[in-house]
Amino acid sequence: MKKNKYKMLTKSYGKELVLDLYNCNSKKFNRKEIARYFRELCDLIEMQRDDMHFWDDVGVPKKDRVTLPHLVGTSAIQFIMTSNVTIHTLDILKRVYLNIFSCKDFDAKIAAEFSRKFFGGKIVTSKVVIRK
Repeated sequence: MKKNKYKMLTKSYGKELVLDLYNCNSKKFNRKEIARYFRELCDLIEMQRDDMHFWDDVGVPKKDRVTLPHLVGTSAIQFIMTSNVTIHTLDILKRVYLNIFSCKDFDAKIAAEFSRKFFGGKIVTSKVVIRK
């Protein structure tokens, strides 16, 4: 019998890490750094990356850009073979909101600590949700 290379969660559909970081280094809130974060995170937690998409003000005329502190930032999604990693950054407030969801198991503590170090922030919320 061939061994499955993916350690799947048993008795559940998947695991989600919900992470809120405050007082982050907002200089990392750009496409280049976020793409690097996704690459390094996925390598660390052994997830196979697929498509990545960004939503931000890049290419938007200044007069049409969002200016409210709770909206200014970058959102991105890194699809992975077993689901996705989603990030929302708030430049003015220096916050990162992150969700990692996968039906393949991963170490949420390692992912949270890596994210804290990468963005230089403080973990305010860290919750693991097991999806049934």
